[in-house]
Order: sequence, then structure tokens, then C-alpha cells
Amino acid sequence: MKSEDVKTVRRFVKEELGGEQMDVLADKPLELYEKFRDTGLANWWLPTEFGGRGLSLEDSVELVNEIAYGDAGVAFTLFISILGTSMVQLYGSDELKARYLEPMAARGSFCATLGSERNAGSELSKIETVVAREGDQLVITGEKFFSTNSDFADFLIVVARASDDPEVYHAVLVPRGTPGVQIVKRWDVIGLRTSYTYQVKLDQCRVPAANQLLGSGLRLLEIGLNASRILIAATAIGIARRIRDHCMVYAKNKPLRESTLLDSPVFAQRLGQMEMQIDVMKSHCLRAARDYDKIIAEPEAAAVFARQGTLKSAVTAKMFCGQAGWDVASVGSEMFGGLGYTNELPIGKLLRDMRYVSIVEGGDDVLRDLIFSRYVIPVPRRS
Repeated sequence: MKSEDVKTVRRFVKEELGGEQMDVLADKPLELYEKFRDTGLANWWLPTEFGGRGLSLEDSVELVNEIAYGDAGVAFTLFISILGTSMVQLYGSDELKARYLEPMAARGSFCATLGSERNAGSELSKIETVVAREGDQLVITGEKFFSTNSDFADFLIVVARASDDPEVYHAVLVPRGTPGVQIVKRWDVIGLRTSYTYQVKLDQCRVPAANQLLGSGLRLLEIGLNASRILIAATAIGIARRIRDHCMVYAKNKPLRESTLLDSPVFAQRLGQMEMQIDVMKSHCLRAARDYDKIIAEPEAAAVFARQGTLKSAVTAKMFCGQAGWDVASVGSEMFGGLGYTNELPIGKLLRDMRYVSIVEGGDDVLRDLIFSRYVIPVPRRS
């Protein structure tokens, strides 16, 4: 990654995200997303063969960290398409890649992934959305609970159960304009309010059978989550850095005894702890990103990911950054006293934004169980 890219992102953050708090639900995607396209960095991870910038996930951690410093919801909206595009890149046909990834690179547009459902929760094997084969078409019916960017995405990646075999799952690319795709509502989230997460109904949506990705839909989703979980973890770094800086500014001006809060040894210890946590958060995210980049660069990346599924470092990065970031946010809010529990200062928003890291794409209890079953139980006893 060129240093100019980081400078471009920092300039975007300063000019577009550095002012008033962005803490309202706008009806449509904000103009700032159009402005980000003008930087030439939209969908920066798409490979050069599709017209993208081809930046690595390690580079992506750096960029997401910078964007999240300005606003984590904006960062989430800008990078979450990597979940769907990585699935198409690895397991879509050459025709699908050319038809959908190349326009995304050219337009700087979005895609969305539809996995979660109300009744299934974290047990995606219990999803009720079904896909049936009718001649050379696939027909999809069901309702998906949480899906970011769905309303304005170019296409949706839908994970559904095969109608003729409840043990088989598919991942299917559905163009957004397909008849039967209905936005039920936009969720009124308490954090990341510049992001756009929807409940989506699929009513007899018909697409060509060639739009099915190769492999088990659940396995493909598991693989796609590697990249997005690492970048979700990276947003925690940006939020934590912003909290640290707000604390420093506040401490310089907050009277305490005969001096200011900045001279308090308690404050110094708390900020020293924050700095340590931020440093370790970043180190772990970069390490997880390097693990991902090493595999994606292999000629047989699709096969390697299919065998491995979830990367341990991707899960632990998300878990650790969510927990360490929440500790930073909690301590930061205490620094402001009663004002830390109001909306008068940015700390309230930052606290709410940080919370999502440990919730989306697998809550910590779900991921603890995943780590236990995959990496703690002795190999002969693993299912």
C-alpha cells in the first residue's frame, strides 16, 4: 500500500468525518459515500484483474483503522462488501466474477450477504430460507434478518437450504433488482448509525442456476467471514484511538485540585493501559490479516480455505479487539464523569459504536464455543 493511500483516507476522514457527530439514521446512503468513491479507494481490496486496487487485507486493516477513527459506521459500510465479494472471488464462475465484480470495481458500489434469520440465530444450520431448482433456474424463498447495504447493493449473496435435501446448503448470487426481493425494514441500531442494516424478504426470487457458488453455502459463508471479522476488529482500533484522544483533550482542560486531570497519576495509568491495549489490538489484527493474505495469494486458495474454513486468528482478533475495545470505551466514559453517560459529548456515541464489535458476525459466546471445538478439543475428538 502506498503512503498516499493512507494520506488520502486521513484527508477524507478530516474533511468528511471530523466535524459534527454522525449519529442519526439518514434515509438514503449519505453523500459522503459518493465522495469516498472520488478518492479512488472504494472496494480497495478487489483484485486488479477485476479492475480493483488489489490491496491486501493487511493494508485494509490500516485503512479501516483510519476510517473508523472518524466514524465506525462509515467504515463498516465501506468494507462489509468484502464478505460477499470474497465468496464470489473464490467460488464464483469466471462469468459471475466478470459480470458482478468488475462493475463493482468500476462504480465503487456495494454488495450484501444474507445469512442470519430470526429463528436460526447463530445456528445457521437451522435457516429456513429455501432454494429450489426449476429447470435452469433457482427459486429462493425466505426472510433474512440482518443484512447491511442490501437496499442499495448491486447484488446479494443469499445462503439458503436446498428444498430437496435439508442437509444441503447453497450460496446464490441474486441481483438486487430481481423481482421478489423486498426490503421489510431498516433496523434502528443504537450504534453505527451511519450504516444501513435491513431485514429482507425473498419471495419466489428467480435467478439462473449458474448464479450458484461452488461448495456448501454454510462453508462458503464461514470462509467469507474471515476477512470481514478481521476488519470488524480493526474498527475497534480506530474507535479506541478516538476515545484515547478525546480523553487527552478533556484532561488538559479539566481542573483537578491545583492542576488539571492530565497531571493525575490515576489518569496517566489509565491512559497508559489504553495505549497498551490499542497496540496489542493492532498487532493481532495485522497478524490475522497476514494469515489471510498468505492463503489468498496461493494458486489453490479456494481449496485451502475450503479445507480450513474459519481462521483461528480471525476469530481471536475479533474477540480480543471487541473485549479490549470495550474496556477502553468503559474506562473512557468514566473519565468524563456524569457527562460520560450523556449524549453531550462524543464518548457516548463511541461507547455504543464499540459494542457492535463483540456482537455482529458471531457474539463472543458463539466464538468461544467455536474456538473450543476447533482448537482446544484434542484432534481425535473433534467433530
